[in-house]
Amino acid sequence: MRGSLKAYKSVALDSQKTVASPYKVVQMLLAGVLERLAKARVAMEQLEPARRGELLGATMMIVAELRMALDHEEGGEIAANLDNLYEFIMNELVLANSENSVERLEAISGLVRGIKESWDAIPVGQQDVPVGA
Repeated sequence: MRGSLKAYKSVALDSQKTVASPYKVVQMLLAGVLERLAKARVAMEQLEPARRGELLGATMMIVAELRMALDHEEGGEIAANLDNLYEFIMNELVLANSENSVERLEAISGLVRGIKESWDAIPVGQQDVPVGA
């Protein structure tokens, strides 16, 4: 049953990504990072290392996808800064997992929330303009 639910969610997300604008896809990915970080924190607190590792691995995959989506030609300095920030986040995720560190997860969550808040603040008229995010 759990595998079926996972498969359904995956198909639902894939179908959303095919009809969503690039702006909306990034918005969904950032929300996905925050959701998995929150769940990983719970797994840490409940001493569930396998679940924690699974969630942090999924988080890393999303951050890697965000990183690969950067357009360095169009995005210039913003894309370069986001690339560095995403690399830092990925390194911190590895450390958070190996150290079982809630504090690192909280710091990562704060960084991602900041990115998401900035992304969400983009005016509607500029959401279709490529900015290297």
